[in-house]
Amino acid sequence: MDTSFIKGIIPPILTPITEDEQIDEASLRHLVDFIIEGGCSGILAFGSNGEFYMMEEAEMEKALKIMVDQTAGRVPIYMGVGAIRTSKCVRLAKMGVRLGAKSVSILQPMFIKPTVAELRQHFTSIAAAVPEVPVLLYNNPGKAGYPMSQDLVEELAHSIPNLVGMKDSSGDLTETMEFVRRNADIGFKVLCGKDTLIYSGLGVGTVGAVCSTANYMPKLVCSIYEKFIAGDLKGSLEAQLKLNPIRLANDKSSFPVATKDLANIIGNKVGKPFLPNMPSPEGQMQNLRQQMIDGGFEVVG
Repeated sequence: MDTSFIKGIIPPILTPITEDEQIDEASLRHLVDFIIEGGCSGILAFGSNGEFYMMEEAEMEKALKIMVDQTAGRVPIYMGVGAIRTSKCVRLAKMGVRLGAKSVSILQPMFIKPTVAELRQHFTSIAAAVPEVPVLLYNNPGKAGYPMSQDLVEELAHSIPNLVGMKDSSGDLTETMEFVRRNADIGFKVLCGKDTLIYSGLGVGTVGAVCSTANYMPKLVCSIYEKFIAGDLKGSLEAQLKLNPIRLANDKSSFPVATKDLANIIGNKVGKPFLPNMPSPEGQMQNLRQQMIDGGFEVVG
């Protein structure tokens, strides 16, 4: 199974919507091109910043068809699966692969707190439903409410043939390093899930990162990866330090609205978040604008 494409900077693409919360096809097509032209190595459909938890299956199908068409094979698309119910995750994974996704990324179920046996069954069932593509786990303890354990990940990585890697959004570099170390014997590919830790993650063996900030400043984000891989560690770190204040400013907004706010601020018209989320209040919007200006970016919104 080819896993060579799993690397680099992969943004969890935003879902642009109109005022009446319909998929904005023109804006989505523009965003796909913006991300690819910015140097990104792939696109994650329906990640956390893609507001997957707000979307009906028919909306996901429509959006994914647009992404696949606009991408036209230039970069791989990863299908994000984050439903609570196993059967729905299986359905979404199959839909993603049928429509052209090259890989499936599975978030642990939110709200409930499954036992190890339940998680094992959940991940195994979804991976078995799409044996033709590589599958990644998506460890996001902050949003799910609990972490994936090192033991479970190691067990699954060594027993499920098409489970080839994971995105770790724990924000704990020791955890990330252990996911790398404990599964290095099978070439398990770990992606960093924290934009502020791209440089550090690469230093401990990750193969890239899934970065929301690449929705609005992909060239800067990609330069962290590109310079690191080229051996320019000083330049990579400088790019990381330029990125961090902008990313940290997002935390003053409710999740995940700041990513859409910033995309709009630079002129990518992605619309508002799905309700009940709303754009950041004006004081925070001004803070976001100023962070972009301080970072040397042009602000138009």
